[in-house]
Amino acid sequence: MTEAQPENTTVAAAAEKSTEKPAIPDRLAVDERSPHFNAAVFQHEIGIRLNGKERSDVEEYSISEGWVMVRAAKTRDRKGNPLMMKVKGKVEAFYR
Repeated sequence: MTEAQPENTTVAAAAEKSTEKPAIPDRLAVDERSPHFNAAVFQHEIGIRLNGKERSDVEEYSISEGWVMVRAAKTRDRKGNPLMMKVKGKVEAFYR
């Protein structure tokens, strides 16, 4: 029975490591083609606050530069990609 206890503790330690969340990057994008895309971060739910208000429509953000990119309604460019609008302010990113 003493052998089962170390196995249980190692299993619990492995479970804790798998739930550890990576550090939130300074700049992050939703688009997979972007160099700022990070799949490990998107395995967890992320929240963004701009000027103290939580936003759910953010496509990309930069904390150090103080801006977020959001879609400009249903408008598209000539290649079919949504047009983006930069909104400036105090940006905070967090895990929910």
